[in-house]
Amino acid sequence: MLAAKGHPSDEIAATLEVPQQTVGKWRRRFCQQGLKGLEDAPRSGRPIKLDVAKINCVLTEVTKPPGSRSQWSTRSMARHAGVSKSHVQALWSRNDIKPHVRRTFKLSRDPNFEAKSWDIVGLYLNPPQKALILCCDEKSQCQALERTQPGLPLGIGHVCTATHDYIRHGTLTLFTALSYLDGKIISQTASRHTHTEWLKFLRHIEAETPAGQELHLIIDNYATHKHPKVLRWLKKHPRFHLHFTPTSSSWMNMVERFFRDLTEDVVRHGSFESVKELTAAIMAYLQERNLNPKPYQWRAKGADILAKIQRAREKLAIIKQGT
Repeated sequence: MLAAKGHPSDEIAATLEVPQQTVGKWRRRFCQQGLKGLEDAPRSGRPIKLDVAKINCVLTEVTKPPGSRSQWSTRSMARHAGVSKSHVQALWSRNDIKPHVRRTFKLSRDPNFEAKSWDIVGLYLNPPQKALILCCDEKSQCQALERTQPGLPLGIGHVCTATHDYIRHGTLTLFTALSYLDGKIISQTASRHTHTEWLKFLRHIEAETPAGQELHLIIDNYATHKHPKVLRWLKKHPRFHLHFTPTSSSWMNMVERFFRDLTEDVVRHGSFESVKELTAAIMAYLQERNLNPKPYQWRAKGADILAKIQRAREKLAIIKQGT
């Protein structure tokens, strides 16, 4: 394209930071063959010659694990099909087959999934005026783990290290309300996560937010959120509006995204001699974050979510029929 604009080869090479010989080669190939000349030329070496039956075996039987195993490896498939492991690897790579990769999933069985999902997505994409949207949840079982030996710090030529064993010093529960509009965090720690602690956290939200402002809380279906004492308290505080995510759909609550950041930045790689030390580290992280909050943005469209889930359900139905 630069050549079509009249730029010489030496200028193109300098702009793209490639050798001038490379520029000349691709210009010649384009002049001689057009767009086809931009494709890779055949490589040297003897072409692979395999029996069709062996190729079919490698490609079709990959979905049928051997014996008591859960998946094929390149070596086990090579022995089974009577070819080399490099041939197995090449065939799987060309056909985008990855038996070693497995992703987890969970489809909600909530009969009101569509209505609940539209409710949550509607809050994200079209938030109500003069109201706060708070994504609430508790991160339970935050463990204060102390590594048994100090690890090496990160340095030039080597990575940081940590012992695989640790001493348990107890756990805590972090109650969190993430403001979807500005990214600020309202939090409280507790030793347990029963309805009593959840009710204390609701009172904390009541005290930390402007009086009279409508509050829309996005929460999951945990039993403590629907406890009779909690419901009675909410009835006396009508500015609280609860929006429940569909069952098995915690990914719709943006606070889960924050919990991932908290885990990576503080909890997972830390070493804490007590629950008090873990609590101090978490609260310091939250205070620093609230000084310069950055909100998460929901970009997925409700119709796209429902269409994707419908496709997954149809595939599951086909698999069940086949079994």
